[in-house]
Amino acid sequence: MEYSPRKMNELLDSNDFKFKKKFGQNFIVDQNIIDKIIFESGVDKDTMVIEVGPGAGSLTYKLASSSKNVLCYEIDETLNDILSNNLDGLSNVDIKFGDFLNADVVSDLKDYSFDKLYVVANLPYYITTPIIMKIIEDKVPVDKIVVMVQKEVGDRFKAVPGSRDYGSLSIFLNYYFDVVKLMDISRNIFIPKPNVDSIVVEFRRKKNSFSLKNEDLFFKLVRDSFRQKRKTIRNNLSDYDLGVIESVLSKYGYDLSVRAEALGIDIFVDIANNLTK
Repeated sequence: MEYSPRKMNELLDSNDFKFKKKFGQNFIVDQNIIDKIIFESGVDKDTMVIEVGPGAGSLTYKLASSSKNVLCYEIDETLNDILSNNLDGLSNVDIKFGDFLNADVVSDLKDYSFDKLYVVANLPYYITTPIIMKIIEDKVPVDKIVVMVQKEVGDRFKAVPGSRDYGSLSIFLNYYFDVVKLMDISRNIFIPKPNVDSIVVEFRRKKNSFSLKNEDLFFKLVRDSFRQKRKTIRNNLSDYDLGVIESVLSKYGYDLSVRAEALGIDIFVDIANNLTK
């Protein structure tokens, strides 16, 4: 199946489709970009794919051609006829209409058998982070996530200590995944054209996870450390045992006057483990 702005517009017009800003709808119409995403994701016939927000199905069609199964979650039920038209004849695609954030994904996956589970999607800009966090918090057993996101959001995902975009979200993601940018995406490949450029980011599940005594304490510690980003560790963590924290920081050449943005995940892991009774 070929895609182009003209063909996409003809299909949408014939179904009297109206783009809905509340759903952050921007559909991909560049076949070259779709092919690159499929190639970079490494999807193959042993792969089960979850796609959040298939839109009109341009990426979905290529995913179905390359993978074992595709399970799509789409919030906009007015896309039903368009998706049925575009995906006609594909027996390995299932579409669940509803809000992905309310879905029981782990339960839905029980209907499938697969060797690898990937999430591959062009995520709505307004809800990118909640989608990623749901995948983590619901313990969806993904091996890899490859998503197109707003460049500014993607920069936070892959940020490193000391950079402007580095924050608690960067650490949470780095705890579970190795995060890398795969490619830059121009705003011109979408209809309607958004006001921002995008990037495609890959989250690859870490093979060797960090050894934590208390995950809940670790995540709370990280959130509290970045509570007021311009304040020091001493100020943000005043309710913790500062003596223990200072002892750990000194091993890495820091003291309590350091800001959280300077500290890597390994230091937070060390602090959390030393605070655990």
